[in-house]
Amino acid sequence: MSNTTVSPARRKQVLRVLFISLLLDLVSFTFILPLFPKLLEFYRNLEMQSSNTVLSRILLGLNTYKNSFSKPINDRYDIVLLGGALGSLFSLCQAIASPVIGTLSDKYGRRTALLWSMVGNIASVTLWCAAVDFRTFLASRVIGGLSEGNIQLALAIATDISTPEERGKTMAMVGACFSIAFTFGPALGAALSQVTTVAANPFATAAGFSLILILTETTYLYFALPETHPGSQTTANGTPTKEKKELPSHERTNSHTMLNLTHFTFILFFSGMEFSLPFMTYDLFSYGSKQSGKLLGFIGLVASILQGGVTRRMHPLRVVQLGVIACAAAFFLLARLETERMLYAAASLLAVTSSTVVTGLNSLSSFEAGSNERGEKLGNHRSFGQAGRALGPLIFCSLYWWAGRDTAYMVGGAGMVGVCGLVFAGLKAPKGLQVKPAKANGSLKKAS
Repeated sequence: MSNTTVSPARRKQVLRVLFISLLLDLVSFTFILPLFPKLLEFYRNLEMQSSNTVLSRILLGLNTYKNSFSKPINDRYDIVLLGGALGSLFSLCQAIASPVIGTLSDKYGRRTALLWSMVGNIASVTLWCAAVDFRTFLASRVIGGLSEGNIQLALAIATDISTPEERGKTMAMVGACFSIAFTFGPALGAALSQVTTVAANPFATAAGFSLILILTETTYLYFALPETHPGSQTTANGTPTKEKKELPSHERTNSHTMLNLTHFTFILFFSGMEFSLPFMTYDLFSYGSKQSGKLLGFIGLVASILQGGVTRRMHPLRVVQLGVIACAAAFFLLARLETERMLYAAASLLAVTSSTVVTGLNSLSSFEAGSNERGEKLGNHRSFGQAGRALGPLIFCSLYWWAGRDTAYMVGGAGMVGVCGLVFAGLKAPKGLQVKPAKANGSLKKAS
């Protein structure tokens, strides 16, 4: 199907399938986030008696790195550092896999690529259920990173069925799934972690429930999702045939190089700051997990409200511009932070950033991709972002420990000003669309 021929009823049906499947996927994905400290502590206590385990060698390397800093780092952050290393590994795997998954979706269809991605997700969560040692858990994270294609394929599908005027609203819907999942998923995962069903793996209950959600999502996608790639004919059950349609050429406004560079640079600074927040709030206000969870919940709630009420009504270029300005302001505010009131003011700015920049950049990237290359280009775009997320925490936290909070956040703010320069000087509104004047409501309008 093509976005020029999709009926409103058909588009609504596909968007409903996307929304439900993404929600199931992201809730399952966020289960593990609040469990990382206790989960990694469990494996550390289990395996640190031996120096020959994978975990003991990883921790030795992390402690060697930590002890190289002139500023001492509290031992309570050993688990945080390990979690950050695993997060970087997961992001690196996604950076490698995203372009491949996107290209395969262009060749074989979105539905086929998504279902194969789900097979990898099932294997990953199944390994987590059986992870009675750290090596098995590590394998589950690597497989999960290499097979996670749901988000980028959801963006490609949403683009396939959306007209330019509808694109911003559709991308905002994907962002809203993130906000909703991150509001409820971690709390549900934390609750399930209190239920022990397998003594050798205290987190098997949460892992098992996550597996149920992934299996439910896969079954739902198999029966409910049609093929949307406009170059693929479909059979009655929605699977693509080998016959391909001729697709029109596509004229670009923004180069993918500029969009990908902007995405990488933004995520590089933003993810570093994001990862450093627990360190900073502990140092300044002695925050524990409860207070940090409250802060992150506040950011998620504000971001959800903005996604539903503001972002979806704005032109994607304006969305990105608003977000990077808010992020630069948050960096400079964090550099001079003295009170919790100032902390929550910075958190409000970060909520604006969370609800805008990535959503807007995804929209702009989708405008510049022709129908026959959309999966590949969106996959490349996501890959650059994940590469930034793999490097950002390591680089920024190293600067934080070497030079101190003030210098780290001032450098981050200067970097974000550079990102503002890329956005305002390097990005333009896609051809066929115009940015409404400030007095208008900010929605997209077809250029005459």
